[in-house]
Amino acid sequence: MIHSLLSRHAVILGIALALSFPSFAAPVPAQQLAPENAAGSYLAARHAGAERDSARAAAYYRDVLKLDPRNPDLLSRTFLSVLTEGNVEEASKLGERLLTLDRNDRISRLAVGVRDLKQKRYASARQNLAQSVRGPVTDLTAALLSAWAQAGAGDSRGAVETLDKLSGPDWYGIFKDLHAGLILDLANDKKGAGKRFASAYKSDPQALRTVQAYGHYLSRTGSKDEALKIYSDFAKVLPDHPVVNQEVREISAGSKLPPLVDSPHAGAAEALYGLGASIGRRGGEDLALIYLQLALYLEPAHPLALLSLGDLYEQIKKPDLAIKAYERIPASSVLARNAQIQMAVDLDALERTEEAKKLLERVIAERPRDTEAIVELGNIQRARKNFADCADTYGKAIDTVPNPEKANWVMFYFRGICYERSHQWPAAEADMKKALSLYPDQPLVLNYLGYSWVDQGVHMDEGMDMIRRAVEQRPDDGYIVDSLGWAYYRIGNYDEAVKNLERAVELKPEDPTINDHLGDAYWRIGRTLEAHFQWSHAKDLNPDPEELPKIEAKLKEGLRAETSSATSAAAADKPSSAADAEKAKKSGDGG
Repeated sequence: MIHSLLSRHAVILGIALALSFPSFAAPVPAQQLAPENAAGSYLAARHAGAERDSARAAAYYRDVLKLDPRNPDLLSRTFLSVLTEGNVEEASKLGERLLTLDRNDRISRLAVGVRDLKQKRYASARQNLAQSVRGPVTDLTAALLSAWAQAGAGDSRGAVETLDKLSGPDWYGIFKDLHAGLILDLANDKKGAGKRFASAYKSDPQALRTVQAYGHYLSRTGSKDEALKIYSDFAKVLPDHPVVNQEVREISAGSKLPPLVDSPHAGAAEALYGLGASIGRRGGEDLALIYLQLALYLEPAHPLALLSLGDLYEQIKKPDLAIKAYERIPASSVLARNAQIQMAVDLDALERTEEAKKLLERVIAERPRDTEAIVELGNIQRARKNFADCADTYGKAIDTVPNPEKANWVMFYFRGICYERSHQWPAAEADMKKALSLYPDQPLVLNYLGYSWVDQGVHMDEGMDMIRRAVEQRPDDGYIVDSLGWAYYRIGNYDEAVKNLERAVELKPEDPTINDHLGDAYWRIGRTLEAHFQWSHAKDLNPDPEELPKIEAKLKEGLRAETSSATSAAAADKPSSAADAEKAKKSGDGG
């Protein structure tokens, strides 16, 4: 999805905040709680927190808190649940109560400071933010927000000095330069802003917001061609970004783009969004959720923050909440279309597949050559095993690209899978070869085509070589290692088959096909007891319906001369491998 491309800040975020707090779901009506039920409600709240259901957790915690309002642990859990749910006003009030019990609670200081900043109580905001620091991320956060509070109070020079005084890791630099530039630009110090934007851009010319801030600035200072050049350079690495495309059109038409932020609270929201998005991509989901919720408290319609919030909800397996985040993106935003596409993915994840298809069909009808939407429809059809349909859909996506390039390999690969699974091998083979011509040595394609050849008994040497090359590139991919093991099985090298299939089972112990393959290989070398164990395990792992009778027959009779399981090439179409290919496509790096 497009929001995976929105920022490439070169940061290494060492997050040591052990925030054992819950996440999200639909609100639950609070009920009056009798004292004898307090323990049950507390346990229910803890369970909801473990399920990352912050709304339900907050509802239970609120009730228990009424019975023990000065319990610091209970107050802290309620505060964090409410904050991650996005109710910053209520959270800041709880945070004030918590600070009377623990004046050093950093997250409470942050929430209260952000509220004060929004309410233009800049001195109070700076005081609270100054006490929210400890560690690389929180130090930078406090400095950026304090600088924006200082700018709000009319002291832009002092705000920049606050940023420049902050010392820390090298990755601080791009944030400091970008926000110093935004502060000076808002204060109409064009010369100073230009220097800081140029420095930020030099540090990372592929950070979207840096490119935008500098491009906006250049468009207003008589450097139209230079502005278009930085957008063009960005597009060479991340082509067809909707935000970039729109701004290029506007600048080319002679427009002078306004500053990226138009107020101190918008600047603070930008800081929280930038840090939250970066933290979320590096595994700090809980802290990222807090930052993004605070950013949206300051700027409720910030489209990039909403996209990042939706992405974060998807990471923690909350597609229903991701949909709600995407729905908040203004229809006028150039990113609204991308949000609709991702909403369809989340609808499908919720087993609302027909709704997902209809949404994508509407998006495609509005713009029939929208490659991303067409591919996503094909992905849903493929995941649902509508192989004839997905082959046709991917074909329509391919037709939108008159001159395919490296990044387009995945469309041919996916269509090849659909052709192969719908028993159209010549067409599948042609697509796999085309994918390799666009992206030589792509491991997923090498695996699928190489295994298919070996399984059919054709091009055996070339097929084995392809699979080995795939394994060399992805030695920890259980499906690809399985392909190599099963290929050895097909050529009768059972010792090598066992060696590789045992490794594949270690990597993917929950996969029924790989366990079934290992059982077959064990049988061939006389380890019949272990073979029966693997087949029995494969049966318990819910294999495909067409494979179950074969496994049951082997459990009863053993393995006859050439009884074999489902092809491992089909495993390349399993969600994990397909997701890897899709991720490669979306990240813009071709894999």
